[in-house]
Amino acid sequence: MNPGTFDKYQMPGILGALGQRRFHVMAKPAGSTCNLDCAYCFYLSKETLPKGPGPGRMSEETLDQFVRQYIAGVTADEVVFTWQGGEPTLRGLDFYRKVVELQKKHAKPGQRIENDLQTNGTLLNEEWCAFLKANRFLVGLSIDGPRALHDRYRVLKNQQPTFDRVFQAARRLADHGVPFNTLTCVNRVNAKKPQEVYRFLRDELKSTRMQFLPVVEYKGFQTTAPYVWDPAVLPRAGSLEARPGNPNSIVTDWSVDPDDWGEFLIWVFDEWRRKDVGRILVNHFETLVAQHRGEPSQMCVYSEFCGKGVALEHDGTVYACDHFVYPEYRTGHIKDTPLAELVFSPTQVKFGHAKNELLPGECRRCPYLSDCWGECPKNRILRTRDDEPGLNYLCHGLKKYFKHALPHVKNIASPIR
Repeated sequence: MNPGTFDKYQMPGILGALGQRRFHVMAKPAGSTCNLDCAYCFYLSKETLPKGPGPGRMSEETLDQFVRQYIAGVTADEVVFTWQGGEPTLRGLDFYRKVVELQKKHAKPGQRIENDLQTNGTLLNEEWCAFLKANRFLVGLSIDGPRALHDRYRVLKNQQPTFDRVFQAARRLADHGVPFNTLTCVNRVNAKKPQEVYRFLRDELKSTRMQFLPVVEYKGFQTTAPYVWDPAVLPRAGSLEARPGNPNSIVTDWSVDPDDWGEFLIWVFDEWRRKDVGRILVNHFETLVAQHRGEPSQMCVYSEFCGKGVALEHDGTVYACDHFVYPEYRTGHIKDTPLAELVFSPTQVKFGHAKNELLPGECRRCPYLSDCWGECPKNRILRTRDDEPGLNYLCHGLKKYFKHALPHVKNIASPIR
């Protein structure tokens, strides 16, 4: 559900340092096809989305176009390929052998090519791990905590649990020396168990790079794109409809409760601050420290603007973002328009700037505005108490987290004198 590295290309402006043009593509070589049936997955429904990408496998022709155009379009000295799904390992090892071959063919002199693979881990055998090590892939491994918490939602198509397979995948990756991050989807259940989740990842799985992704899906997300919803029916902040579990809730039952999300971040932050600063990288904390050092956000959700991280479906269609793979946010096709032109097109630039422009007044007056920037636009499904649409569902929990963490973050971010 997220790339295996922090979102280093999500920063304002089109050109990076020294005029280098940077952007990031999340490629879906197997589309939304997956061997798991996770209840909270926002991408499985893309197979049946009207006028959506549908099921399929990336052809060799489309792969060649993508690799060539991506390398040509990024003028910085590093190009990061992120392979995601669905489940990208379903495309098979031969596909990724071809990926490496094409990258070597099209790479510019002196340009560094990196690969990330976000996977559920269930298909990672010895051959896979040897390939990933030999070709310097960084792996993002999806795991939601210890057995009971992980198996609550992450099951196979036959509803059998997956914990043992994923845990074994982590062991194989470690044995082969393949670097991996863990991606934990924080949902309504495991959000209440931050101690169990964090200590399991750190002490048993031996993860040293952790990503925590809050699960937030509004009811009807399978067919209704963000901002296509009727603002008049969005609930006000503080109402029962603005939390999961209510029959009239705006979100699915598995979505994380905003207060639980805040408490989860607070507990993990305190444990990290006491024991793991400099040893364990946690995406939400690393970016907050970086931002208070005057650096750009390392995560798109906390950036002032977005739009430079697009999704490429198996058929070569480009969408504005991984969470905006809907017909309304279709940017174009790489067979018709070069990838870089699509990323920096007026339509995509407008999409990226809307993150700031559509912020409600309550956000603009918030003391944590520069830490949050309204979080992800797809989560802005509430109305403020003044009846203005566009408030983030997670707002109340995020405020609690920022209030608690910032005094410590400022000390961590301060240079040693």
